[in-house]
Amino acid sequence: MRKQILAVLLFISSFGFSQSVDDYKAVIIPIKYEFTSTDNQYRLATISKYNLNNAGFEAFYDNESVTDEYKDRCSLLYYDIVKEKSFLTTKVHITLKDCYGKVIFESETGVSKEKAYELAYPDALNEAFASVNSLNYKYKEKEVKSTVDSIAVDKSAVSDVVSVTKNRITKPETLDLNDSSVLYAQPIVNGFQLVNSLPKVVMKVFKTSSPTCLIAVKESTQGVLISKDNQWFFEYYQNDKLISEKIEVKF
Repeated sequence: MRKQILAVLLFISSFGFSQSVDDYKAVIIPIKYEFTSTDNQYRLATISKYNLNNAGFEAFYDNESVTDEYKDRCSLLYYDIVKEKSFLTTKVHITLKDCYGKVIFESETGVSKEKAYELAYPDALNEAFASVNSLNYKYKEKEVKSTVDSIAVDKSAVSDVVSVTKNRITKPETLDLNDSSVLYAQPIVNGFQLVNSLPKVVMKVFKTSSPTCLIAVKESTQGVLISKDNQWFFEYYQNDKLISEKIEVKF
């Protein structure tokens, strides 16, 4: 089992979980930034929302109410402006992060030689947005796909994965909202996100060539979700020690 888990972890590092901005349906913009002292100082929030909308994004301020369509925080990107150290110029770049704080996109640096901050920051920010515009963003609705789309595996194994996945997705389940320990699988690209009854995303799992062994990511911990004796276990290494946590999952 140790060799199997090590092999899967090596697969994680080499294959990765590539995400693009097109996988996210909207962007959340902060009103205040680390280097500013007041809300919307230098009109940075206003300029950001204007430019994001022009680039095709749905954009909301972080103090703005959103509809139920945007309640899943992991379907959103989180915008930030980063001030870079510089002498006699103002330099900033833009980051877009996922709900776990992972950088999905980082723009080119925008530079301004204006002396007044009221002019310099908007000027540099608008220049940084050139690389955001070049993304040609268009939201792509997520679909459940077979692992065969991205990984070359044994055909019979892929057939088993697809068959089991279809059965799991179409099987009706009644959520027991009184049981907070149960996680419920929701389809995402190449796998599922496991949510609790809040609902909150607790873990993401990704299909392999075996329907009983899934690559698993829980916050910053990476491991595998393995089915043994009709029960699921999240297994990972911590300080060179194999940890196995029983997880109740409804697919």
